[in-house]
Amino acid sequence: MTQFDYVALDVAGREKRGRMPAANVEEVREKLIAKKLYVVSIGEGAERAAAGAPLLSIGPKRLSAKELTLFTRQLATLVRVSPIEESLRTIARQTESEKARGVIDTVHGGVLEGRSLAEAMQREAKSFPQLYRAMVSAGEGAGSLPIILDRLADLQERQAQVRSKLFAALAYPLVLALVAMFVVGALMIYVVPKVVEQFDTVGQQLPLLTRIVIALSGLLAGWWWAMLLAVGGLAFLSWRLLQDPARRLAFDLRLLRLPLIGRLIRDLHAARLARTLSTMVASRLPLIEGLALTSRTVRNHALRQASEQMVEAIRGGGSLSAALRRTGLFPPLLVYLTASGESSGQLDTMLERAADYLEREFDSFTAAALAMLEPAIIVIMGAIVAAIVLSILLPILQLESLAGV
Repeated sequence: MTQFDYVALDVAGREKRGRMPAANVEEVREKLIAKKLYVVSIGEGAERAAAGAPLLSIGPKRLSAKELTLFTRQLATLVRVSPIEESLRTIARQTESEKARGVIDTVHGGVLEGRSLAEAMQREAKSFPQLYRAMVSAGEGAGSLPIILDRLADLQERQAQVRSKLFAALAYPLVLALVAMFVVGALMIYVVPKVVEQFDTVGQQLPLLTRIVIALSGLLAGWWWAMLLAVGGLAFLSWRLLQDPARRLAFDLRLLRLPLIGRLIRDLHAARLARTLSTMVASRLPLIEGLALTSRTVRNHALRQASEQMVEAIRGGGSLSAALRRTGLFPPLLVYLTASGESSGQLDTMLERAADYLEREFDSFTAAALAMLEPAIIVIMGAIVAAIVLSILLPILQLESLAGV
């Protein structure tokens, strides 16, 4: 069936836009008339897409994390004072991005067809995750959609803050390391060979450090392409090996046991899990459903398996705190606060406090680790450059001593 875009007016004179699947234009017109809508125009969706889409479209048609957060906050505000379809139309008109406008228009069309908001969002599943749609559906069923959307927006904003802090913390060390590698590579490939030419006619054995640097320089200058191919081949082989579920599980488990990286991954996942579950419990959503949906988004297979085991343990009648403790992969503070929340009937509050604490711990731990990493990179780079300079100066000093004799 063909997708048709339509523009119509309702009995109050308000404009209605949307997209409807049908065999032909007449079928669309009949459906709209049955909904007591006055048809203004009907056209194939492909025509509008071809006419309105930009000439160059890069990337998938989906909302970014920032766009989804902004959309959620705007929708939470507008649905308090206007119908859902009117709120969606208003947001679509205010959106500058063509891709985001297309996603919102698709959802708007689904709502105009009589679908619920969650069902309409399922058309754009790449933009609206399953957990997001489940919470929207629960909000619609309980008549508390604005409250649920506010909590969803808060959740996304907190997660966006964590991501931005992590990116900001890692950006400088990564750039510093890349610049250091570039400088050392340029010295070894272009500078050292030019200087070595001056020592070819000396007739004396060069110092050990100089011979080592010359050998490394020749290796890099002559075989840099082979080294790049070897690194690329090793990366591809590692990727292929990690496609096996058993190997990936063993690798991710070892990754969690590393002194610094493991703690960082565990704390990030624990904070995200606690924040998500706190939002779901406060919204009166099933805890098991939230865990099951959250576990599918976890990239670390060891943590994913632990989340799935927690779902089965709770489904069997166990508590959340006992399930967390049994995995052995979550911070003790999260387990303790969860148990306190369960016993006091304030699980959502205690989970939120656990998330706040873990995020603060993540910030302080990251700041301390990077405070040591940055000078370490500078010291290592300085030592390598000093070794290269010293390897050049030693033969010169040796020649001067021989000339002095």
